[in-house]
Amino acid sequence: MNKEENSNIIKERSKQYGLRFWDLIRTQVDKHATEDEPRDTPIIPPKNIMGRRWLMNLLFMIPYLLLAVFGISFFWDFNGMNTTIFGIYFSFEGLLRIISISGLIGFLTNWLAITMLFRPTHPRPILGQGLIPAQKDRIAYRLASAVSEDLINPEIIKQKIHDSQAIAKYREKATIYVKTIIDDPEFRENLKALVVNYVDEMIADPEVRSSIAKKLMVQINEAIDENSFERVALKAYSFLKGQEMQDLVESALVKLPTGIEHGLNKMDTFLDNLPQKLDEHGSVIEEMVTNLLYKLINQLDVHALVEDNLRQYDEKKLENLIKNASNDQLQYIQYLGAVLGTFGGFIIWEPIASIVLLTIIIGSTITADQLILKFRNSS
Repeated sequence: MNKEENSNIIKERSKQYGLRFWDLIRTQVDKHATEDEPRDTPIIPPKNIMGRRWLMNLLFMIPYLLLAVFGISFFWDFNGMNTTIFGIYFSFEGLLRIISISGLIGFLTNWLAITMLFRPTHPRPILGQGLIPAQKDRIAYRLASAVSEDLINPEIIKQKIHDSQAIAKYREKATIYVKTIIDDPEFRENLKALVVNYVDEMIADPEVRSSIAKKLMVQINEAIDENSFERVALKAYSFLKGQEMQDLVESALVKLPTGIEHGLNKMDTFLDNLPQKLDEHGSVIEEMVTNLLYKLINQLDVHALVEDNLRQYDEKKLENLIKNASNDQLQYIQYLGAVLGTFGGFIIWEPIASIVLLTIIIGSTITADQLILKFRNSS
């Protein structure tokens, strides 16, 4: 068996025992695992429109009411009715059709505008494509830019980590956790057995033992000067024992597992002192973890991450995402179009009087809103 084959055997067995060691660690971690601290569930912000549900219900009825008025106008529409108020002549004939059509146009144009934000989801020969699906890549880029520049960027993440003292907090918890594991007698026994078995199996193989002895001899020869007293003494010792130096080293290696078994008590001492050592070097550990974490954060491309995820959204999913956050507001805009269209119908019917009345209504609404807001702030 050549030197390269021996080296491969040593590497393979070391790898196997390394896996066994990690299995041992994993077993202890599972054994002493505790439940994660409960995280605060974010509260979903309420939809503002929900506080005015009565208004939504009222607005919801307006398109149907206008449609009914439009149907009635075919049978009766203030036929021949007129009057004079403050010297101003008003003719009511055709009023129902004017206000119903204007209101329905206001509602339908707003509905069409909102629908065209999302539909058609795919390009059509004549109808084209909805604004959001057509600009999905541009929206993804702009949103990713806003998130990465203003909301979640490496500097903000670093500042959050620093302010929360998360690394120091979890380092202390990790030290306590490590102490819990290494204080387990079963863990210590299994660890000692693993070390002894590893050394015993490596030394028991003559080829591997010979390879290790050769490496030790090379290191010994490199450490001792040529024609020095130490080299002469080694040769003399080999001559007196009647064995080659490598044979002496191999004989010593055979006794190594037994010597290790007797010296494993020092492992207990090392494990006992490990938590204290971790505490003593806590600041160094925290600095190392912080630097490593910062390097990982600097390599995190938030822009690309957000943009790639948004690009993977299909058109329907993107539409649902927007509508789930603002559906009530979009409906509010649609129904409000019916109301404004109805006011427009009155202006078409009688411009001056309607504009005066509309100005009074809008002015009263704004004034009442300002007074209520001032009262709330003062209280």
